[in-house]
Amino acid sequence: MEIAALLSGGVDSAVVVHLLCEQGYKPTLFYIKIGMDGAEYMDCSAEEDIELSTATARKYGLSLEVVDLHQEYWENVAAYAIDKVRQGLTPNPDVMCNKLIKFGCFERRVGKDFDFTATGHYATILQRNGKTWLGTAKDPVKDQTDFLAQIDYLQVSKLMFPIGGLMKQEVREIANRAGLPSAKRKDSQGICFLGKINYNDFVRRFLGEKEGAIVELETGKKVGTHRGYWFHTIGQRKGLGLSGGPWFVVKKDIEENTIYVSRGYGVETQYGNEFRMHDFHFITDNPWKDQEKEIDITFKIRHTPGFTKGKLIQEGEKQFHILSSEKLQGIAPGQFGVIYDEEAKVCVGSGEIIR
Repeated sequence: MEIAALLSGGVDSAVVVHLLCEQGYKPTLFYIKIGMDGAEYMDCSAEEDIELSTATARKYGLSLEVVDLHQEYWENVAAYAIDKVRQGLTPNPDVMCNKLIKFGCFERRVGKDFDFTATGHYATILQRNGKTWLGTAKDPVKDQTDFLAQIDYLQVSKLMFPIGGLMKQEVREIANRAGLPSAKRKDSQGICFLGKINYNDFVRRFLGEKEGAIVELETGKKVGTHRGYWFHTIGQRKGLGLSGGPWFVVKKDIEENTIYVSRGYGVETQYGNEFRMHDFHFITDNPWKDQEKEIDITFKIRHTPGFTKGKLIQEGEKQFHILSSEKLQGIAPGQFGVIYDEEAKVCVGSGEIIR
């Protein structure tokens, strides 16, 4: 069996290589490069990543190839992110990077020549009713299925997630025991394409600055100024520069370039218990085709360790409505609502949250 393994320079993907070799496979290793050399706004230093990936490859006597997809990345993911921000929405570049780049462009260019592509994502692959489904990871805190929720059936059928059945601590222990070059490396937190650079700097480069008012929603009183609605997201608390808080962004008026805020933790305007999604995408299939109106599910509206219980109501072919069992803070249009079965074992699909 021919396996392509994607390395990132981190501990997770290095452990994937170790586990595959232990099972008797000889994977071919690839590092996907998406940062642009020498461009100050894309300063994701890939050097250290490539060094650690090369050291891992050498340790197991395997070859490593660097696949440069920055052009494709730029035209697809970065363009998508800026377009959403311009519309006043909150994009999710990680989701689109997995769909379009890691398992899209890479598959068409390289992965097509292999039986499977293995990655260090915390997720699992399940077989049910003769079909392949995307399953959640054993470690609920590290679970990354929400970042994979836009992949399609062909992609999920070719993927391997060797660490999906392990807790993060176990992955670290394996790395230490095996003496992997990246064993002590910290987990990266950055958005996939922004690497180590500041999100606001990235957005500013494309959309500039434009002063606007920050208004208290309840009173209509101007409480401050901002430099452009595109720097702010619904639910945001930090970086508003207002005193006497906590203040939360609860609404944006794009035409007027106005940000509306509410003060305090218990403010009703910050919370909602329902939202709608459009362009809903089922990864494998709709498991509830023949069921009645309201379906019990679990879901996420951002990358969190927990799953929220709720009900899914279909309103149109790709339009769905979610009723949450608990109040949700900061429902941000543009983000993905990610839907799971009632037990939070299967990631069924996702749709973009609409206003």
